[in-house]
Parts: sequence; structure tokens; C-alpha cells
Amino acid sequence: MASSYSDVQKAVRVEKFRIWFAWVSGSAIMLVIAVATQDIAIVSVVTQVLLVFLGILATIAAVRMTNALNRKAEAARKEVLGEL
Repeated sequence: MASSYSDVQKAVRVEKFRIWFAWVSGSAIMLVIAVATQDIAIVSVVTQVLLVFLGILATIAAVRMTNALNRKAEAARKEVLGEL
């Protein structure tokens, strides 16, 4: 049973890394897009508003996925320790 908990912990750690790596990568791409459009008046404003909105949505999604993984790891820990 302990090995399954260890496997869950490793899987959770990897998935968290993937989630936040994707978030950082997406943020970098959005920053590049914002800088590339900064000299075009109306396009710049629209782009920045959309990117802020998408950034907020991406952050909320990443936090929710991380919290779900934390709950899964906690359930596995309780199962191993017999706290259920």
C-alpha cells in the first residue's frame, strides 16, 4: 500500500509541474504577443484586455487543478494511514 501512496505522490508532483510549466509558458507567449502589438493603437488595447482575461482564467484553472491534485494526494495518504 505504501508504494501506491509513493506512486500517487510522484504522479501528483509531475502533474503539478506540468500544470505550472504550461501556465508559465502561456504567460510568456501572452507577453510576447502583447509586446508585439503594443505599437498598433486599437489592436494593442483589445489584445491586452483579452490577454488579461485569459490570464485570469488560466490562473484560476491552474489553481483549481492543483487543488484537485492535493485532494487526491490527501485521500491516498489517509488511505495508507488508515484514517478513512
